[in-house]
Amino acid sequence: MPVILCSLFIGSSGQAEMGAALELAYKNMVGASLAVTEEESWTMIKNIIYNVRLPRVLMTFLVGAALSVSGSVLQGIFRNPLVDSYVLGISSGAAFGAALAMTFALIPVSLAAFAGGILAVLLSYLIARSGSGVNIVTIVLSGMVISGIFTAGLAIIQYISNPYKLQAIVQWTMGNLHAASWQELRRIYIPVILALVIVFIYRWRLNILSLGDEAAKASGVNPGLDKWILIGCATLLTAITVAAVGMIGFYGLFLPHIVRMMLGADNRKAIPASIFLGGTFLLVIDNFSRSLFAFEIPVGIFTMLLGGPFFIYLMRKNKLNWH
Repeated sequence: MPVILCSLFIGSSGQAEMGAALELAYKNMVGASLAVTEEESWTMIKNIIYNVRLPRVLMTFLVGAALSVSGSVLQGIFRNPLVDSYVLGISSGAAFGAALAMTFALIPVSLAAFAGGILAVLLSYLIARSGSGVNIVTIVLSGMVISGIFTAGLAIIQYISNPYKLQAIVQWTMGNLHAASWQELRRIYIPVILALVIVFIYRWRLNILSLGDEAAKASGVNPGLDKWILIGCATLLTAITVAAVGMIGFYGLFLPHIVRMMLGADNRKAIPASIFLGGTFLLVIDNFSRSLFAFEIPVGIFTMLLGGPFFIYLMRKNKLNWH
């Protein structure tokens, strides 16, 4: 909550700084008379905070929580610390579907992104599946192949697009939150929150699934059904965020590890922590991306520049708490 409140007063605009905003808010609350210039400033501050920064802050938190939980779920199900939505091709498939919808306007972008993500994970799973089950190394390799195929498809769409749509697609693939609005937030918050709630309810089952199918069956859990429910939620979380803000790479890979370093591998604690820490950390990264320079750097670039070295530092200082 403190990070969310502080983020409302961070931005390239100097019109809504914390000191001036709190001073005018206090005067307005106690009924003090405001000068004409102060009235104009107060109106502008309210507009910037409510219509520009608040929807962006809330969307950033939801996107960070979604990507972090998606990574935690996939790593737990496939029992592989190197798995995330990008490695399995979900993000690339969602990006391909969304770019296809943006270019040809056949179906809604969110629906196309979800269809692409589902197709990617299905292909990765079917390629990796053998008579004895799914090997965790094979699923990573097949996911990388599928990711490469969808990335090539995305490049083809960029190549045939007109310059205006090409510019929008390229900026979108870097991960941008500058277009956040109440309308966009209303479009994503219901499916994201619904998927997060389902994963939260199933978090104890994720512990059992992490032990393998035989152990899950011995515990009275149906591993096939539970896996597809959780994979569907992870795909939905990734696809919706990709359609809304573009591709934010590496985030769903290192955030679950940071949570495990802090709390351990018990998903009953790790999943709630992934929701709150994932949303908060992406907010911090976004604050840097829109305040360090006069121009805004795409948040997808900052997740690599800030998240990568931070993860390396934690990895060198602490052992990865995977088991």
